[in-house]
Amino acid sequence: MDKAESPGMAGMEAVELTILMPCLNEAETLGTCVRKAMDYLARSGVAGEVLVADNGSTDGSQAIAEALGARIVAVPERGYGAALIAGIHAARGRYVIMGDSDDSYNFTALDGFVEKLREGFDLVMGNRFRGGIEPGAMPPLHRYLGNPVLSTIGRVFFGSPVGDFHCGLRGFDREAMLALELRAPGMEFASEMVVKATVNGLRIAEVPTTLSPDGRSRPPHLRSWRDGWRHLRFLLVFCPRWLFLYPGAALFLAGLVAMAALLPGPLPLGGVTFDVHTLLYASGAMVMGFQAVQFWVFARIYGGQQGVVPEEKRLVAVLARFGLEPALIVAGLLVLLGLGLGVAAVVIWGGEDFGQLTGMGAMRVAIASVTAMVLGLQLAFGAFFLALLGMMRAGPRGG
Repeated sequence: MDKAESPGMAGMEAVELTILMPCLNEAETLGTCVRKAMDYLARSGVAGEVLVADNGSTDGSQAIAEALGARIVAVPERGYGAALIAGIHAARGRYVIMGDSDDSYNFTALDGFVEKLREGFDLVMGNRFRGGIEPGAMPPLHRYLGNPVLSTIGRVFFGSPVGDFHCGLRGFDREAMLALELRAPGMEFASEMVVKATVNGLRIAEVPTTLSPDGRSRPPHLRSWRDGWRHLRFLLVFCPRWLFLYPGAALFLAGLVAMAALLPGPLPLGGVTFDVHTLLYASGAMVMGFQAVQFWVFARIYGGQQGVVPEEKRLVAVLARFGLEPALIVAGLLVLLGLGLGVAAVVIWGGEDFGQLTGMGAMRVAIASVTAMVLGLQLAFGAFFLALLGMMRAGPRGG
């Protein structure tokens, strides 16, 4: 709910730019940030407003912002992302430039963002590594490990052009951003915005941005390891290909190759002999790898239905052509193969008068038997689960 409106601000149609600041007990620095933003609007002639998304401040931050002409939107749900999502919905400008209210970003130097937005870019990211990081502005852990590693993962996983995933100063087209249906309530919101903008084909640009030491006397809200994990967790969950498919496929293929090499007998390599014990681990690798690949399929189908991850149209098309019945036939053949190998193992045991087995031949066959049956059952159960997801997909929405 809006607490106040900027003096002289017209309706939403007359506002080109909203400068949005999330706030939770930022009385020490919020006033400075609002003044700088107001100065920018006055100097540049951009028709705009300053909007503070307050997350429940108890230090008088709201009164400070109101006195300086900012508009306030109260956000009861706690979290960096929750505050910004509410602020984006409440913004009146066609464009929004968001930035932290700790005085670490220069709100008087927004021309580069506005220019890129007017050129038609949907998301304009600040890049602190290109613009300059002042001494003491960023902890070494963030500067040399956290931000570079997470930004690299984001670029590799999603093909994003962004070099600084977690820069807090960024601008965007409000309607384009609302269409992404951003949901993350915490710090991982910063990654969600970039990732969803990338995978949905939005035009993205970067602007060099400076970072200054924040002006607060208290510690920041950010918690390095907790929030770093939340960013990494989001990147993994939003990219099932890297979380499930690639590791699973590699594990399955490695197990398959090892089983093919070890089923005939022991394999000496460089003074080391691999035998039935390695064969057992190879079987486990195949089973675990196959399961991981299945989880990738489940994640892509269900995640696409729920809007959590982009829909994989090629996968949907393949599954639609393959169907439940062909999958069950393959699964049945695997189970029958496993049962046949099980019979062969019993025959080998019978050759020993059902006594103590002296060789490893029966064990090899038994491992292959169990592997085939487990894979067959996994495939059958997975096919039925995908059929259920297909029914959900075709069925009516709602409860």
